[in-house]
Amino acid sequence: MTNPQVETVSTGADKAKLAAAGVLVIAAVAAFYALGKQDLWLRVGALVLLLVAAVALFFTSESGKQLIAFGQDSAREVRKVVWPSRKEATQMTMYVFAFVVVMALFLWFTDKTLEWVLYDLILGWKR
Repeated sequence: MTNPQVETVSTGADKAKLAAAGVLVIAAVAAFYALGKQDLWLRVGALVLLLVAAVALFFTSESGKQLIAFGQDSAREVRKVVWPSRKEATQMTMYVFAFVVVMALFLWFTDKTLEWVLYDLILGWKR
């Protein structure tokens, strides 16, 4: 059973959360450069702290919740996949290699035939 796609309207609070998350990302980069004379660990700490806050705020918005739901649905679908056995994967790989060799030989033969027809028969050029 598939879930029908539901269009949601972003509320003002949701838009404010997304805007605040964007501001936090900008603030993280600005803080990293503003603390340029400080130790590296302090600069990186401020960057990481503000980025974590931005991500946390994003995931409380409707877009973030939809992203989490998409990830959960994807993981559920991956668990449903029937993966080939090692023997099946090896056989399919050999089929692909054999097909590539056959196609390479066919293209080489076609190229040489066209070369012979064009240069030797039609144009009369001998090498």
